[in-house]
Amino acid sequence: MAGRERMASMDAAWLQMEEPANLMMITAVLWFDGAMDLERLRAVVRERLVERYPRFRQRVVPGPLGAPHWEDAPDFDPDAHLSTLRVPESAGHAGLEALVGDWLGVPLERSRPLWHLHLVRGAPGGDVLLARLHHCIADGIALARVLLSLTDPVEAPGAPGPRAVELEEGSEVAPSGPERPPGAPGWLRLARGARSALRKGAELVREPILAGDLVREGARGAAALGKLLVLPPDPRSPLRGPLGPRKLAAWSEPIELERVKAVGRTLGGTVNDVLLTVVTGALRRYLDARGAPPEDVHALVPVNLRPLDVPVPRELGNRFGVVFLRLPVHLAEPRRRLREVAKRMEQLKRSPEAVVTFGVLELLGRTPAALERAVVDVMGTKASLVATNVPGPRQPVSLAGSRLEGLTFWVPQAGHVGLGVSLFSYSGRVTVGVASDASRVPDPGALVAAFQDELDALAALAP
Repeated sequence: MAGRERMASMDAAWLQMEEPANLMMITAVLWFDGAMDLERLRAVVRERLVERYPRFRQRVVPGPLGAPHWEDAPDFDPDAHLSTLRVPESAGHAGLEALVGDWLGVPLERSRPLWHLHLVRGAPGGDVLLARLHHCIADGIALARVLLSLTDPVEAPGAPGPRAVELEEGSEVAPSGPERPPGAPGWLRLARGARSALRKGAELVREPILAGDLVREGARGAAALGKLLVLPPDPRSPLRGPLGPRKLAAWSEPIELERVKAVGRTLGGTVNDVLLTVVTGALRRYLDARGAPPEDVHALVPVNLRPLDVPVPRELGNRFGVVFLRLPVHLAEPRRRLREVAKRMEQLKRSPEAVVTFGVLELLGRTPAALERAVVDVMGTKASLVATNVPGPRQPVSLAGSRLEGLTFWVPQAGHVGLGVSLFSYSGRVTVGVASDASRVPDPGALVAAFQDELDALAALAP
């Protein structure tokens, strides 16, 4: 791409949010069966990432009046964005988690394209690919699809990578949503166009927050914005407070998705309802262990507003909103908790909040960085964590000839939120990942263990 291109305001918003203690970086961890061929991996990255998506060849530069622009990086070398690391085999899973946590706090080099891949040797079971990608390139769902486009079906490892990911059956993802009506200048017209998502029909039925019927009329969008503005801050708890530069990571062994489905069939609720109920119970266990009262907290849940049935555009970019899901931490009985989560999710399915927050973020991208941070910080006080739930491929895939065994990923915790919980399903299993600020949650592994215990307790009620 010749010359300079002004960065979209939504993307600029995420660039401007970055602070030393709160990096706006999407991080993915992919682990494989055995060793990877580094040269083959380099070839795949060049062909399917760098050549296909211009943003991976471009750097960010200031334009007139300081507005960020994209420009082709001079002397760009894709191999400089793929490096190798090593962990001692004796370090085991905990050593790998420690290494990933260390890199969660390392910013990307602003003078170069804002992405880096680390091939980690020596991890138990096989090599690991650690991907770090700046949020200004695209949102988490788009970048997850981009990374998965590097893969091949296991049955035919030499075939071109799939252009569209066949999503895990029964798992849920934030919804495909409204397309901006031609010429629409702002969030209100975008909201009015939300009905176009209804044409997608049955595909949206298995998604946790339906894009259909987001907004019946503009007044509902205004009401939703008012609701967000008056939403009180989350209660004081160990999950909230000042952030520091040190970050931590932990993730579970993959869990059979059929086990989660069985709980939902027996007790009532979608896969998404069950997983969010387990997350809620894990938070309750964690807060109790820290001597904190089990009060309800809000989770920021990203909502995809880009159709999932079309390829990710070459220009990438951010196209999502967020909703504030109040998790019923105060409920001690798991079945009551599940019913309440399902009820609250059902209410959010018909909420215009995602479209409203998309418009707010888009507007903030045009404001000075200091004003944007102030507004985002205020919104951040109204939540205690970011929760994402994204489906991966239904069938096993490979990358550069190595079979993918599992993956987890995290989106950044904007607004000084210090905890992120991710759920990623792949090939009939789901992995829970926790990323945290060390000042807020110094033991993310305890939350992962609490998740496992809470799933066991819920499953025991659904023999």
